Amino acid sequence: MTDCLSALPSSFSVSSGTATGRAAKSLASLLVRTLIGGLGSLFFMRSVSAQTPGTPVDLKTEHLVNPLGIDATTPRFSWRLQDPRRGARQTAWQIQVSTDSLEPGRGAGNSWQPARQASDQTLVTYSGKPLRPFTAYFWRVTAWDQDGKPHTSATARFETGLMHPKNWQGAWISDGADETIKPAPYFRKVFQTGKTIRSARAYVATGGLYELYLNGQKIGNHRLDPMYTRFDRRVLYVTYDVTKQFRTGANALGVLLGNGWYNHQSTAVWYFHKAPWRNRPTFCLDLRITYDDGSVETISSGTDWKTSLSPIRFNSIYTAERYDARLEQPGWNQVNFDDTKWTAAKIRSAPSANIVAQVMHPIRNVEAIPARSLTKLNDTTYVFDLGRNIAGVSQIRVQGPAGTTLRLKHAERLTKDGRADQSNIDMHYRPTDQSDPFQTDVITLSGRGEETFMPHFNYKGFQYVEVTSTQPVTLTQQSLTGYFMHSDVPATGQVNSANPALNKIWQATNNSYLSNLFGYPTDCPQREKNGWTGDAHIAVETGLYNFDGITIYEKWLADHRDEQQPNGVLPSIIPTGGWGYDWGNGPDWTSTIALIPWNVYLFYGDKKILIDNYDAIKRYVDHLEASSPNNLTSWGLGDWVPVKSKAPVELTSSIYYYTDTRILANIARLLNRTDDYTHYSSLAARIRQAINAKYLNQTAARYGSGLQTELSAPLHWGLVPDGLSAAVASQLAQRVEADQAHIDVGLLGTKTILNALSDNGHADLAYRVASQETFPSWGWWIANGATTLYENWPIDAKSDISLNHIMFGEVGAWMYKALGGIKPDPNAPGFKHILLKPNFVKTLDHFEATHQGPHGMIRSAWRRSGSGITYLVTVPPNSTATLFLTDGQAYADGRLLSPTTNAGVSGRQYRLVAGSYQFEIR
Repeated sequence: MTDCLSALPSSFSVSSGTATGRAAKSLASLLVRTLIGGLGSLFFMRSVSAQTPGTPVDLKTEHLVNPLGIDATTPRFSWRLQDPRRGARQTAWQIQVSTDSLEPGRGAGNSWQPARQASDQTLVTYSGKPLRPFTAYFWRVTAWDQDGKPHTSATARFETGLMHPKNWQGAWISDGADETIKPAPYFRKVFQTGKTIRSARAYVATGGLYELYLNGQKIGNHRLDPMYTRFDRRVLYVTYDVTKQFRTGANALGVLLGNGWYNHQSTAVWYFHKAPWRNRPTFCLDLRITYDDGSVETISSGTDWKTSLSPIRFNSIYTAERYDARLEQPGWNQVNFDDTKWTAAKIRSAPSANIVAQVMHPIRNVEAIPARSLTKLNDTTYVFDLGRNIAGVSQIRVQGPAGTTLRLKHAERLTKDGRADQSNIDMHYRPTDQSDPFQTDVITLSGRGEETFMPHFNYKGFQYVEVTSTQPVTLTQQSLTGYFMHSDVPATGQVNSANPALNKIWQATNNSYLSNLFGYPTDCPQREKNGWTGDAHIAVETGLYNFDGITIYEKWLADHRDEQQPNGVLPSIIPTGGWGYDWGNGPDWTSTIALIPWNVYLFYGDKKILIDNYDAIKRYVDHLEASSPNNLTSWGLGDWVPVKSKAPVELTSSIYYYTDTRILANIARLLNRTDDYTHYSSLAARIRQAINAKYLNQTAARYGSGLQTELSAPLHWGLVPDGLSAAVASQLAQRVEADQAHIDVGLLGTKTILNALSDNGHADLAYRVASQETFPSWGWWIANGATTLYENWPIDAKSDISLNHIMFGEVGAWMYKALGGIKPDPNAPGFKHILLKPNFVKTLDHFEATHQGPHGMIRSAWRRSGSGITYLVTVPPNSTATLFLTDGQAYADGRLLSPTTNAGVSGRQYRLVAGSYQFEIR
């Protein structure tokens, strides 16, 4: 292709100042959108900071900024260029990595300094000297721009952790109680430091959950560490810089342990309490102190630690917590506390010998949400309304007599008389007695003035909190605050349009996505908290367009590998305590093993996730091949929670079998597995042929009986024979029109219906479907007050009616793909080359989408004007794009641009290099 810039007048450009100003305005808008963001959004501020054009910025190691405690022996380095110039690109790079913080600044690296590489690559893998554990490394990159001029980044850093289980010195300890004991245990140790400290790092691995304290201060702002894994196969540890909390002389370490998913004491239909690893919580800790004289001392967990029970009388990540403030032990984590009544800790076996670093964005209290209203029902009953549905916790401030007990009942809706109603979310809970009420924290006051409570080891899904007390207490609207908790992934996307309902659907989708991101993707934050595979792969593009989620997905795919049976079978929920291997785990659900790595690769251009999971994908597809002699499979749940019509399970499951096989073949080609590529390409072709032979009526251009999912799924997943797509899409459009432009699909169909229409000439109809505000539709939920996505289309459904589910969340990604037209190119992934295919739908006046890809901000914005469409595009540095127009022609400064001609391709194409553009489409 030739560059369409040759047709632009020399006066046509978007100045760097103007582009930066617009970017700053857009990004500032994003930062204040609290519905989608939080602390993670602040990374955008770096993208608009002043830099010399061509400077490498946003340096990351293992996709994180300056990470502590990584185990990777060959970590990945990435950066992007800050360069608004037209055609900005990198022509070469060089990295310096050193253990000396000053060396990279001098252009040297004692660990790795490859020669100047003539390459535009901005994601490279370390290949220097073997990395040492417990070591800080400093690195920077020099990039040569399109003019051959070098530009050097600021210095970044990363720090290795233990790197191997043999480097642990501490012992695994517990309090010696069994798994049925309910109070959470405290642990403490006092130690002396006699020399000046240069640095100190704490490394904590846990079966369960924990909070770490040093000299009375809680360390870090993470919540619910470590992330949930299959504990008998992999345990995560977290690294903390605790240098500032040290004192000269005596110091006190404190650890509070919670159950988490390790010691599940609540009972529900998924048998969490019967997990094979279940035991009393345990931990292993090494506190590594480096003194100014270079000597190192390690304070470790062992039998010299002391333990006692805490005021947390019960804790369940699934239900709630009970806390008795009368049992508090003030100063328990400080030096001068009297622990003579405490007992010695007991040595325990490790949950697993595989202890690896937790290298991912942590869970945090991302956003504080004040109560929007308070209703006082009587002197002992109050109901708080946060005004929106969230995942997280509530914090209450209250004063009352000692022994007063408060119950904080969390719910998504209210009964007719204004009380908290949990009937839509507690249906799968199977309590053995009344001591563990669902989503209800129980607090007993100490009577010592105003008291504050927030759960330590729990989260819930809720909008309302009903507070009841055994004695009258006075509460105000300010007495309770909600905290939106989730994995604190940075925001990468923004959507805005002329349709307020569409904007609210996008916001609600993001709220549900974040509400279901807790170190792994979940289905809902209240009833289940399960890593349902089908929900996750349906929503993966929505997640990747809007948030920097690669670290979460890499961790979750490791969970897949831990859970996979030798024969390739995966459970329907991951992680699992054993449930899900014999229900719900057909290819329509557990295609996560192929779909998640492939989509992450498309968005980041990073092959590691493909390499790491190749063997697992292959085992999975091999199992499907062995169990599907006719190249079709009926294994699966099918189009879950449909409106009224359901496609045959054999059709939808076989389509996913085909899709997984085609992905495997593509990965084999990328990884130079020639024999595998040949085999799986042939297998994919046979599956496709078998599906079409059974379900496609070529004369009528119809699959099956012509339901929306039956027609849209083959179109979206590429099964329709060449030359027949337009006819099948026409059948789909007729079917949707017959349904009054409303959806008639379930979970699987929501992935395909809008995309199949938009990608095949019916974008206006797709927009009508997406923007509907009458039943059944996403907008129907919004019109009825939803701030998150629901689990069922009827808002009064009798079952499957969680009010915070992500499984219908593909609509968020569709906005980027169909209206903004921003798509990754599989032949140049990571948005190295961008496919721009916007649809200027007739009933929408303006639309804008931005996405922060690996190379920078991509912008696609259009607005209707008297002469047609004004279309603004930003292609980030070191990237190119192809603009596809099916209708109209592109003008700049009144001049018609010459499109690139491509034989056999309909419409017009325009090749764009990096830069900002303004076109008129007429």
